[in-house]
Amino acid sequence: MVTIPLPSPAITDFDFAFSENGLTAYRLGKPLASQSFIQWIGEENYQKLVNFILRYIADLDLPRKRYSSAMAWSTSLPSAVTARTYPLSSSFPLLFPHSATFPTTSSRSERNEFEKYDLARGIRAKFVEALKAEFPNLGLTYSIGGQISFDVFPTGWDKTYCLTHLKGEGFTNVHFFGDKTYKGGNDYEIYSHPDVLGHAVNSPDDTIRTLRELF
Repeated sequence: MVTIPLPSPAITDFDFAFSENGLTAYRLGKPLASQSFIQWIGEENYQKLVNFILRYIADLDLPRKRYSSAMAWSTSLPSAVTARTYPLSSSFPLLFPHSATFPTTSSRSERNEFEKYDLARGIRAKFVEALKAEFPNLGLTYSIGGQISFDVFPTGWDKTYCLTHLKGEGFTNVHFFGDKTYKGGNDYEIYSHPDVLGHAVNSPDDTIRTLRELF
């Protein structure tokens, strides 16, 4: 899924390729050891989590609701609040699946509409608080990301996980570029990591401009 928006196969074009916070990773085009959210949390807890999310979204009154099928990510449970049901693994898109890596039935204008609606009403923030109250003992972390989603993953399985694959590889600097770099955003942990040079950007053009300034 992560390669769909790209013009060439990123998995083979780069020494390393990471998706799902690095829990699914490739080196020189070959897969590295991966992690499974469902195995970690257990089927019973997974179903409770998914059922709660589906019920919560069903009861939301939103400007738009879009639905597509439910499927599972291996490492996270994406959750999206414009009501799409998708991957249930270790990140939760709120419109239901992950904005960047999953196809969606919501248009760009609908995503923009929800983003403004959410900023004014805190839909995703309230959803996260409801999950924390319902599942206080599951050891999960919640990070709001993208326009329509938030991620739910085992504590420690944030984007810094990809750094474990880089140890011993001889890199002197690791740069990270992201837009959700504030505390509670899904880029915050790696952006603020002591071994990473973090760069806050707000668009692809801003990323390119920053890259040209740096290199």
